[in-house]
Amino acid sequence: MVRVTIDGIAIEAAEGTTIMKAARSAGIEIPHLCYLEGINEISACKVCVVELQGRQKLVTACNSPVEEGLVVYTNSPRVRRVRRTNVELILSQHDCHCATCVRSGSCNLQKLSNDLGILELPYAEEVPMVPWDPDFPLIRDSRKCIKCMRCVQICDKVQGLHIWDVQNTGSRTTVDVAGDRTIDCSDCTLCGQCITHCPTGALRERNDVPKVYEALADPETITVVQVAPAVRTAWGETLGLTKGEATEGLMVAALKRIGFDYVFDTNFSADLTIMEEGSELLERLQKPGKYAWPMFTSCCPGWVNFVSKRYPQYLRNLSTAKSPQQMFGAVAKTYFAEKKGIDPRNICCISIMPCVSKKREAALSYMRSAGAGQDVDIVLTTRELVRLIRAEHIDPKSLKEEAWDSPLGESTGAGVIFGVTGGVMEAALRTAYAVVEGQNPPADAFSAVRGSEGRREREFKLGDKLLRTCTVSGLGNASRLMEDIAAGRVSYDFVEVMACPGGCVGGGGQPIHDGCELAGQRGEQLYTLDASRPLRFSHENPQVQILYKEYMGEPLSHRAHELLHSEHVNELYFETHNYL
Repeated sequence: MVRVTIDGIAIEAAEGTTIMKAARSAGIEIPHLCYLEGINEISACKVCVVELQGRQKLVTACNSPVEEGLVVYTNSPRVRRVRRTNVELILSQHDCHCATCVRSGSCNLQKLSNDLGILELPYAEEVPMVPWDPDFPLIRDSRKCIKCMRCVQICDKVQGLHIWDVQNTGSRTTVDVAGDRTIDCSDCTLCGQCITHCPTGALRERNDVPKVYEALADPETITVVQVAPAVRTAWGETLGLTKGEATEGLMVAALKRIGFDYVFDTNFSADLTIMEEGSELLERLQKPGKYAWPMFTSCCPGWVNFVSKRYPQYLRNLSTAKSPQQMFGAVAKTYFAEKKGIDPRNICCISIMPCVSKKREAALSYMRSAGAGQDVDIVLTTRELVRLIRAEHIDPKSLKEEAWDSPLGESTGAGVIFGVTGGVMEAALRTAYAVVEGQNPPADAFSAVRGSEGRREREFKLGDKLLRTCTVSGLGNASRLMEDIAAGRVSYDFVEVMACPGGCVGGGGQPIHDGCELAGQRGEQLYTLDASRPLRFSHENPQVQILYKEYMGEPLSHRAHELLHSEHVNELYFETHNYL
């Protein structure tokens, strides 16, 4: 331990600790733009400069270690002057039209400029514009990029995809797609982690809210909206709601107030996914020589996209079950339409997801099995939902809770935990055990698959079979897993991969809280909801049972295959490689 003094406060910190972390331990927050602990500590923005007593030069707090007897001033006149100049220089190459920026009100640069009292710029403005495909689900606005390198580092160090890179030098330095490629020709999986770690509005999802307004305004269109499990953990975060206030019932009420005709829970189709994917796992286990191993889950479109681009030889290992989003769309435009006497061509199926990659998944050419256009027409992120609520001037606290609509609104605890890493695995094992053993296991019998580690391996007894499982979170970890599988260093029967660290709760479409990783807290909220549900096994969902009785027949039936499954190896590979 070393003793230092920061802004007159005596502090003890471990040797090697940065000035930034030492100051934070004493409640002193040093302004910064580029810093992300453990990921981006390269002092690119030079905003975190501090003054050291007896030293001529200012130093950057994010990567300068404390020393015994060090006296630090984080906001001296000299520091304020240099910090202000550095921010003014950044602003001279930044599009400062904050009123039309998606991050207005939650932008670090905007807040810092206000805090420093910058009301005009003494430098000539030079804001370069790099063309971008406006139809791509991920949008990059080069005019708002501050060259902080966060997107580069999160993509390289955490996701291992290396999509972004630095181009040019000096004042012309910028960040763009690596290898002089366009984004659609890159290996981008649309995980969206670059968006949630960008301090400004340089990266965002494509805005699909206008499409929703168009559907709502059309009297001939029946709007059917589904809400993913992870959305309920985060939708209230930027609306001033506590976890206890941001209930499912209030969320449903807000959607009803917006004007959606039917509001359903994607947890219903998560239970449906388990019925199909769990049955598929059991079938593969009964005929091991017929299939490639291990079997991979296919609920996460970022992961499926990753496999198709990096490891296409393993596409045949993916479960053929569609994601809950796509199963819901297919059921909404067939079974639900028949039940309600609605022409499916008049249904606009809208998804609210914690994910940017879901926008791409919904638009895939083979995701139209209901025969009425795309099974899912529009996908909004959690952030877009919040913007929609605000645009409608809705105060959720003033609403009364409302229930999900029927018959696609009932779900179990197993469907709820789909939003957290390990949840698909756990839900599938609950039902697979019940089928094999003829009775339900304890609801938490497979909770060992839970955890925040990048890779979690467990073995379970399933009948006379020892099932070797693996849950993986984050695409960097997924890449290492695939290399180990390819080299024969590991062997599994059933593998779940979530593209985003922590699962969908940490998805690229979730609300942004700069420097805070909330996937763990949101995941715990889903486990709490699971434990509180009266039904915790997908096969006990009464509305799913009725769906099979009235329409699907049984899991893996011919109709189920037509609507709820997809042969990824024959379709996604060619879609990705522009052969369709």
